[in-house]
Amino acid sequence: MIGLVGILLMLNIFNQTGDTMDNSSEQSEGTKVVEIITNQGNIVVHLYPKNAPVTVDNFIAYVEAGFYEGLIFHRVIKDFMIQGGGFLPGLEYKKPLFDPIVNEAGISQLSNLRGTIAMARTTDPNSATSQFYINTVDNCRLDWNQYPDGYGYCVFGKVVEGMEVVDIIENISTKTVGNFQNVPVEDIIIQKIICH
Repeated sequence: MIGLVGILLMLNIFNQTGDTMDNSSEQSEGTKVVEIITNQGNIVVHLYPKNAPVTVDNFIAYVEAGFYEGLIFHRVIKDFMIQGGGFLPGLEYKKPLFDPIVNEAGISQLSNLRGTIAMARTTDPNSATSQFYINTVDNCRLDWNQYPDGYGYCVFGKVVEGMEVVDIIENISTKTVGNFQNVPVEDIIIQKIICH
């Protein structure tokens, strides 16, 4: 259900301890840099358009439109990830600006390792719009070659500065609000995301 986009990732997926890919296919040439400015500190992310061109273009389009300003990290699960990009404070849903994008997880072949940023989606593999998450541990079960539906979740960049801010957010107390679980007790606000 679109109104329940906060339940985009399975709740019972935790850190995997098996073999992991090393993301050696990351491309430094053509890397785009964005800075996520939050009320907890700043997070600098390198995006990889050579690996996931549609996904990066989509994310940049939302950034350039100012879509993320004032949104929150609405779902935080310790030892898993932090998710944002779809709700205002009070869990007011913000309708995406653009159509859903194709899932490029199998194309990018980047692994959901700690510090990587990936697109959130519904059970439809090709449903990602504006919401994203940052892995706080290695979550290789979310990769295209391990996820049950054969698609997984598309990684399109990596945190290069401010992982300590991600860790602060990950450790904030959470609560259940209606159908939404793992909602931070205090609002974690994305003040803006800027391209460098």
